[in-house]
Amino acid sequence: MSKQVIIITGASSGFGALTARALAKAGHTVYAGMRATEGRNAPAVADAAEFARDNNVDLRSVELDVASDASVVSGIARIIADEGRLDVIIHNAGHMSFGPAEAFTPEQFAELFDINVLSTQRVNRAALPYLRKQGTGLLVWVSSSSSRGGTPHYLSPYFAAKAAMDSLAVSYASELTRWGIETSIIVPGAFTRGTNHFAHSGSPDDTARAAEYNEGPYKGVPEQALQGLAALEPADADAGTVAVAIVDVVGKPFGTRPFRVHIDPSEDGAEIVNGIADRVRAELFRRIGLGDLLKPAARN
Repeated sequence: MSKQVIIITGASSGFGALTARALAKAGHTVYAGMRATEGRNAPAVADAAEFARDNNVDLRSVELDVASDASVVSGIARIIADEGRLDVIIHNAGHMSFGPAEAFTPEQFAELFDINVLSTQRVNRAALPYLRKQGTGLLVWVSSSSSRGGTPHYLSPYFAAKAAMDSLAVSYASELTRWGIETSIIVPGAFTRGTNHFAHSGSPDDTARAAEYNEGPYKGVPEQALQGLAALEPADADAGTVAVAIVDVVGKPFGTRPFRVHIDPSEDGAEIVNGIADRVRAELFRRIGLGDLLKPAARN
């Protein structure tokens, strides 16, 4: 396995922090992107530095606020200045929300889409010119089984944003293969433990509208939804398996990386639906004479 230079967004906690550490232990140079490295995330920066020292690995934190064009450009430029290259981009940054769809304001939807979807566009525009010039690279997108699997109640802004990000990942994939850049979409299920997704989820600004749902015919649905999700999750479900899957993808030789990897202990059906959708996409490409875009072309 060759040593890769990797940037992972949203790496202060959850899947991001777990993956950054696992990749560093696998021998890669990992930049853990996060915002407010000298403010609210200063403890996460200190934890990452301590992990790097204790394990003798190359894990570094970099200021990278995915909601800011300037911050993203600066963060990517720093990596290129330090390393002279960038091999892997891992789109992991994201935020969850919980509550009835109607009670979220349009501005809240826009903010969530900005963090979960537009952030990937900022990073791609800053980083892809370097990868295309190299003629090689890998994009890893951390999607969600919610984009095509079961969709439990009260998570609509998050689910809509994840579906949009997944769709963007699929579109990018075929636009990068002739540049020698691979794509792998990681599809975690609803891990209710091991991350801060649910604990730190946003809530509707329109509390009066939310109350109409919480006290009306949908009273009790939030509790039942969360309890139901937790009950579906096997006792041995481990969020760290997502990090393991990403390490495995990064470590595979060029041209052998899977287009999708599902890590869904609850088996909500996303793997079945994605399998059909990805097959239909491949068949269409072949029918229009662009089947070569399904596989990366070696340029070096």
